Amino acid sequence: MVTLMLPRMVDVSAASRRSGSVVERNVAALKSVYWLLLISGFVEPLLYLLSIGVGVGSLVGDLPLPDGRLVSYAAFVAPAMLASSAMTGALAETTFNFFGKMKYMKLYDGMIATPVRPFEIAVGELSWAMLRGSAYSAAFLAVMVALGLTNVAHAVTAFPAAVLVGFAFGGLGMALSTFMRSWQDFDLMGSAQFTLFLFSGTFVPAQAYPTLLHWLIEVTPLYRAVHLIRGVTLGGVGWSWLLDVLYLLVMLAVGLLVASRRMGRLLYR
Repeated sequence: MVTLMLPRMVDVSAASRRSGSVVERNVAALKSVYWLLLISGFVEPLLYLLSIGVGVGSLVGDLPLPDGRLVSYAAFVAPAMLASSAMTGALAETTFNFFGKMKYMKLYDGMIATPVRPFEIAVGELSWAMLRGSAYSAAFLAVMVALGLTNVAHAVTAFPAAVLVGFAFGGLGMALSTFMRSWQDFDLMGSAQFTLFLFSGTFVPAQAYPTLLHWLIEVTPLYRAVHLIRGVTLGGVGWSWLLDVLYLLVMLAVGLLVASRRMGRLLYR
């Protein structure tokens, strides 16, 4: 038994090191301009929170949650902004940057000449994207605590949920990038991303929409992310969180699988 398991353990360890080397390469390639892009990804959802959550929220008043509790509009919107921030950070890194490295820089063509395999490249790039997404999430949670929109305990619990959201959307973004033919194709993805941002229970409860649209909204990935993080940050309890987590884990697994297989076909042809 030990003899049979040892090679597998060694393979996992070696694969982890090779994926880590992809992350190390990205860290080494950082430039000062890149940090400005990182900051911009955090500022946008923060502006939405302050302008709509706080500004418009003063006119809207309190909103009822499904369990009957009343919360301020800012407290309702803030978790959605956190989920959107995690989505945006992950997608930005695994779509535009990933596509550029693969299609134009031909970076991965050189990587596969080494023992690094497509799946390990995908894991490494996704891990790097999550460093960015996690930074957004941590900073945004700190702002939520400072504004009194959640407490420290709920913020600490919400952080791994936000990381999971980033991983799931990172896997999806990487898979979609392997089907992109040119930069123009990203216009379609941007439109889809903005539609999700507007219609995922972000600014109004999904129950406010007509029944058919309500059901459609509830099966979208950003809605599941918003539902999970909103429940955690507002201190609710429900079995539906398990559905959210399972949904995001399946999305991550499918995204990674599709991305690695597509990369194999594109890089080895």
